[in-house]
Amino acid sequence: MASEIGAAESALSEPQARHVVYCGVCTLPPEYCEFGGTAKKCKEWLETNYPDLHEKLYSEEAVAATLSTLSLEAQKRAAKDSQKKEAKAAAAEAKAAETKAQAQILIKRVERNKRKYVTAVSGLEAHGMDLKKVAKEWGKKFATGSSVTKTASGGEEVVVQGDNSDEIFDWVVDVAGVPEANVDCIEDKKKKAT
Repeated sequence: MASEIGAAESALSEPQARHVVYCGVCTLPPEYCEFGGTAKKCKEWLETNYPDLHEKLYSEEAVAATLSTLSLEAQKRAAKDSQKKEAKAAAAEAKAAETKAQAQILIKRVERNKRKYVTAVSGLEAHGMDLKKVAKEWGKKFATGSSVTKTASGGEEVVVQGDNSDEIFDWVVDVAGVPEANVDCIEDKKKKAT
């Protein structure tokens, strides 16, 4: 009986693990999201997933309470810094959207020997696609071997065995949602050694 009481007391006196919520956008605790570059997205994520925590951190009373502890100069600096961060995040978002709109995907049909072909696709990573997952999916879809290889220029491309350039073109346009204007099909022939 005495050992049970002693065990219960020691269990109560031991510190318990704390449950910490981490942001799904920047992976920081929500209290520190303002110091990351994606404060606006973090705020939206927190509002949808943890509305009570969002209310605690971003309600008008909470913001007024934190600003009241700062001096007048510090308040001006904080407002200026937050405007800079928002402008920087918006500019980065616009730049990413612009580069994605301009990025080209090249689908090359390369002749290996006689009637054997491989299809090499480069430029997928600019559209936010994971090359390994795409290669695996194409290998299953076309029932061929496909892999991610490094190019001579230092980039990476997906190489699929066989002439699948038309099917890959359709997949990139339909499934991945890339505009047709951003996809080019090229036919490469190996030069014969003389």
